[in-house]
Amino acid sequence: MKSIYHGLSKTEEVLSWGAEALIVKTTFLGHPAVKKVRIPKPYRCRELDEFLRRRRTLLEAKLLHYSIKSGVPAPAVYAIDLAKTTIVIEFLEGELLKKVLEKKKVNNLANILEEAGYFAGCLHEAGIVHGDLTTSNIMVCNAKPVLIDFGLGAFSRDYEDQSVDLHLFLRSLESTHFSIAEDVFKHFIRGYEKARGKNKTEKILSNVKDIRMRGRYVSERRIKRKRGQITT
Repeated sequence: MKSIYHGLSKTEEVLSWGAEALIVKTTFLGHPAVKKVRIPKPYRCRELDEFLRRRRTLLEAKLLHYSIKSGVPAPAVYAIDLAKTTIVIEFLEGELLKKVLEKKKVNNLANILEEAGYFAGCLHEAGIVHGDLTTSNIMVCNAKPVLIDFGLGAFSRDYEDQSVDLHLFLRSLESTHFSIAEDVFKHFIRGYEKARGKNKTEKILSNVKDIRMRGRYVSERRIKRKRGQITT
């Protein structure tokens, strides 16, 4: 991992270092930018690891490009280096929705939340799923929501995949903003329906309910197994 740090210039700043990537604030042609370097996995075969990291890097760049093309606000892609599994994207001045929700009342954020839902709907209409749609992956820039971090995204028109996006968003609300989760989600879905229409939205919400029921069933089974109430 030292080699990654040794590759940084004195003007670059490490923003985060996660399991999948190193995120660095940098500059590109004089403009503030973010460099995302996918980290090697030592437990994987080297050839396979390089293939998977390059594929995910290229896919993320494509997802960002087509998201913007579909009218969804997202960071612009400045450059991509597949050999180094690195992507350079636009640096955004703003605040995570997660932080904004901690400071302001839901009623004062209605427009932002509805717009966030609308853009999520536009994303799905374009056949793109975010893969990690949470309040930590939506930025508020100049009172406008911007979707970020498409590292787990994919091209898919499958209702189940799209439903997982909304399930993840709702779960992030319940785990971090429990007292306002219901109100926030209502505003979000109101915007989502504007992009997708009533029938598709109802289908997606029905799937979300099924996903939550399946998750609850698994959790209950685990608890009972720990208590010795289930032996097989």
